[in-house]
Amino acid sequence: MSLPELLCAVDDFWQGLAPRWKQQQLATGSRHHHTPHLSESDIMTILIHFHQSPYRNFKAYDPGDVVLHLKGEFPNLVSDTRFVELMLRVFLPLLFSFLTCRGQCTGNSFVDSTVLDVCHTKPISRHQVFVDLAARSTPSMGWFYGFKLHLIVNDQGELVTFFSDPWQCRRSDSGS
Repeated sequence: MSLPELLCAVDDFWQGLAPRWKQQQLATGSRHHHTPHLSESDIMTILIHFHQSPYRNFKAYDPGDVVLHLKGEFPNLVSDTRFVELMLRVFLPLLFSFLTCRGQCTGNSFVDSTVLDVCHTKPISRHQVFVDLAARSTPSMGWFYGFKLHLIVNDQGELVTFFSDPWQCRRSDSGS
């Protein structure tokens, strides 16, 4: 999919979601928030484009690709540090967009998993975030504390589904 097609698809998705999304947002109170120069659909498009690129970290992607090559498509680009702050605004809408464009199960599926670390293994006893959800486990790469993310892809390379199963980690620790 070309970048203009991706931008159009993401923008169409956002136009359908935006009224319901904004209706469900909590009131911001009287704090004045800095208004982003990029729309939510622009942020989501850049994130998807980044993950389709050969770059593995955003610091290398931003000056090397977006600023030099995509300035025409995104004239109101912000710095990479500001963009990282804006990513949080579109996390759930981006997740919803992935759920709407999943592929169908074709009979041949491939499963892979990766760990989502919550914290380093040393401060686990003091760690309070996800205390009832995260688990300690050891896949092939050593101990971790967090979740396992599972991805299921069909034989055409389309994402069929994904899920995180912290209880699988707990089961593997108990030996069952």
